[in-house]
Amino acid sequence: MAEDLNIITSTDKAEQYQSLIPQIEALVAGEPDLIANLANICAALKEQFKWFWVGFYLVKDNELVLGPFQGPVACARIAYGKGVCGAAWQQQKTLVVPDVEAFPGHIACSSLSRSEIVVPVFKDGNIVAVLDVDSEEPDQFDKIDAQYLEQLIMLVNF
Repeated sequence: MAEDLNIITSTDKAEQYQSLIPQIEALVAGEPDLIANLANICAALKEQFKWFWVGFYLVKDNELVLGPFQGPVACARIAYGKGVCGAAWQQQKTLVVPDVEAFPGHIACSSLSRSEIVVPVFKDGNIVAVLDVDSEEPDQFDKIDAQYLEQLIMLVNF
């Protein structure tokens, strides 16, 4: 079966998510492999939104380890509480950062990243991963992104 996405060109961010999420749901519904599903989610988000970097970091041995992603090479490991990803893990909440240069302790995997959103993934009350999205544009992410990305990660069976 060919895996194609219907990419919409609406300028309404909510409409883009509302079109994309059911497609991602269909992609992951019949696939039991976590890595395959995370990879397809990253690809779908990057295709729809053209963000600079989209990826998952998985909690392993008390640090975040790079998982499936789309974009340029990235930091392989992030310590608890470090950078935006580590802070989202520590604070156990989604972090929207309009200007990464103003974020204390930001880890610059790429100097091209200007804004970021990190969504923690919970399983049985514990964070098992984070979804990290970076943009080359400042102030790219908002409550709409947080709402839909939080909804999206609920589709994955960790």
